[in-house]
Amino acid sequence: MPADWALELLDKAPFVTVSFARPDGSPYGVPLSLVRTDEKTFYFHCALEGEKMDCIAANPTVALSAVTTCAPTVGPKDGNFTLQYKSAMAVGKAEVVTDEKEKIEALRAICLRFLPKHMDAFDASIARSLSRTAVVKITLTAPPTGKRKQYDKQGEEMKYGRME
Repeated sequence: MPADWALELLDKAPFVTVSFARPDGSPYGVPLSLVRTDEKTFYFHCALEGEKMDCIAANPTVALSAVTTCAPTVGPKDGNFTLQYKSAMAVGKAEVVTDEKEKIEALRAICLRFLPKHMDAFDASIARSLSRTAVVKITLTAPPTGKRKQYDKQGEEMKYGRME
């Protein structure tokens, strides 16, 4: 599937698993609530210290993955057991945001995505918590990729980017 489709899926996913490399090289993956602000920039927030921050300091390369519309099914034409799904993956570089204005704008974007009805409390929350909140920016280093398995109403698998 094309990159714009993959970006849309990453936007719609309730969480995106971000995979890091620990300082010892072992993998560490965690589902996070990301927000995208342009074609290649994502943000998340976390504590000022912890495993994610240790991973970023050791190796800023991260992988993003998300799956939506996941449904076990029996193939309508062949009777094979299968799974209908939509998925997206991307690779990027993570960095801790140090500019206060960018940090606040990223937190605003996160809140607008996940708690848009509570923006009246945003400024008070920033005043209370900004100094103890880290914001991480992920910049994609290549266009994301997407995959899916989906059947149309006639039971034909929709292949090679075919949309309904």
